[in-house]
Amino acid sequence: MAQAVAQVIHRDPALFYWILFPITVVMILTGVLRHYATILMQTTPKKQDIKALREQRALLRGINLRTNASVLSPSSFQARKTYLVSAYQAGTFLKDPDSKGKPPANPMTDPAGMDQMMGMMKGNMAMIVPQTLIMGWINAFFAGFVIMKLPFPLTIRFKSMLQSGVATSDLDVRWVSSLSWYFLNLFGLQSVFTFILGNDNAASQMAQQMAQMNPSAGAGMFGPGQDPDKMFQSEAENLEVVEHEWILEGVETRLLENIT
Repeated sequence: MAQAVAQVIHRDPALFYWILFPITVVMILTGVLRHYATILMQTTPKKQDIKALREQRALLRGINLRTNASVLSPSSFQARKTYLVSAYQAGTFLKDPDSKGKPPANPMTDPAGMDQMMGMMKGNMAMIVPQTLIMGWINAFFAGFVIMKLPFPLTIRFKSMLQSGVATSDLDVRWVSSLSWYFLNLFGLQSVFTFILGNDNAASQMAQQMAQMNPSAGAGMFGPGQDPDKMFQSEAENLEVVEHEWILEGVETRLLENIT
């Protein structure tokens, strides 16, 4: 049976120094500059009201109870569950109990909501502007170059991702174009930024997108336009349907079975 002929492309060795290396260095420097620009654009967080802080922590308490229910005994879990469900349904933890049942306030008139939206806008601008300039720079000077070949085989599904800007149907999928090398650096430099700037950095675009998709992990549990009462009612329903299984149920019997 005839073997497939390896595809060979004669490339100028200078492509590594004039295309691959500059793109990588520029992407790393851009991430470092984005990190420090984000720090400079951050505003000093305002001191939260004690009632608003209690409202946020009360919702987190219910979430933590559902997540770690297995470490509690049935009596302890039932006592906490009964207290939180009744408090959620009665609106005990609401910052403004008089607003219960009313539509949420307009986020455009809420100072806290405006600050949060402005912070998200600054973060988006710190991501969009540098990447737009870099992509324009690559399209202007390095479009159409094939700069490297991956040392491992890939399926044809990777062709569109690795060969952006190279309109050839018979080119081996392992060849990487300059524009695709930009995208690989865009989403693959997180470990480099972590090594240079530490774990808590704003250089990675993927990390910022994940943070915006999960705002509950930050300081503000309730985003602009969200109704805290509806979130409490939803969490009360989640707690009511939890099936509790104690992790230490029958631990003596299991321990003795393992010994014998």
